[in-house]
Amino acid sequence: MKQSEKLRKHTEQKLKEHWSPEQIAGRLKRKYPHNLSWHIGKDALYKWIYSERKDLILFLRCKKGFYRRRYGTKIRERLREEAKIKRIDTRPSIVETRERIGDWEGDTIIGKEKTKRLLTNVERKSGYGLIDKMEKVSMEGIHEILEGRFEKIPQNKRFTYTYDKGTEIGKEDAFLEKKMKMDMYRAHPYHSWERGSDENFNSLIREFFPKGSAFATITQRQVKKVENLLNNRPRKRLGYATPKEVFYGKN
Repeated sequence: MKQSEKLRKHTEQKLKEHWSPEQIAGRLKRKYPHNLSWHIGKDALYKWIYSERKDLILFLRCKKGFYRRRYGTKIRERLREEAKIKRIDTRPSIVETRERIGDWEGDTIIGKEKTKRLLTNVERKSGYGLIDKMEKVSMEGIHEILEGRFEKIPQNKRFTYTYDKGTEIGKEDAFLEKKMKMDMYRAHPYHSWERGSDENFNSLIREFFPKGSAFATITQRQVKKVENLLNNRPRKRLGYATPKEVFYGKN
């Protein structure tokens, strides 16, 4: 603790009176609102106690290093969650080359009202896409749509699925992998370009549902019509074959 000796003595006294570091820090800011030299955070006090004044630990309510465990809990939890995630850069190299049918990317498009979205999925090689309107955004709703959609697609056209960091799909990737029967990967946070196929597909959808559109008035029938239009529209990169023709091997 770099503050003055006077502050250290004050802190020691209050700890021995069984004040918590949070109470000490809060009271000092209240008593000396404009004197920053008397301002100190509770975390700094805890660190000082455990590193320099372990003799004062016995006056804490959280003894035996409990605070230190709590202090690092969020970091450890975040690291544990991160360890469960397979990032996009660990996908098989064949995914990048677009040599096969069966590598998918997914995302959502947000409507004007924020509570309505379109769930979009696109196959990387063919550009064949799936669009579903979500009346209510929830992990369960997304899982239900994904499971229903992909169970109709042959297993030999389902290898990998890449989603963004979005929490709406949930954090249990292994659970979703089992449902979809595909290896699931996550793009890095704020790296939308890593899912370029889906970003491009979403931009095509925006031709029909521009930014600022209210999705509440859109019907699933309208969404299905757009899906069919895009899947049957020739693409230059496919030699002017359609995504549907490439996906089903009829080009």
